[in-house]
Amino acid sequence: MIETIITIAIVIAAIGVLYYFLKQATTLIINAVVGLVLLFLINHFGVMSAIGGTDLPISLSTVIICALGGVIGVVLLVLLDLAGIVL
Repeated sequence: MIETIITIAIVIAAIGVLYYFLKQATTLIINAVVGLVLLFLINHFGVMSAIGGTDLPISLSTVIICALGGVIGVVLLVLLDLAGIVL
């Protein structure tokens, strides 16, 4: 009887941990997609040219930064470009 209760408790704990990580992963995926779309829109509409910078190149390094950093990654790329550092 005690083995059944322990098993049920372990399963409930595993479901709770899995739910937490999936919830966090969903947030990270949404942030990455928004960052990549924002990078595309900045290049498409020429926002960087309007504020005195050069167009942000869509390369492997910029895509990885936007995918991992999301909106904060795009802001970092814009600030680096305005400072004259291009990746």
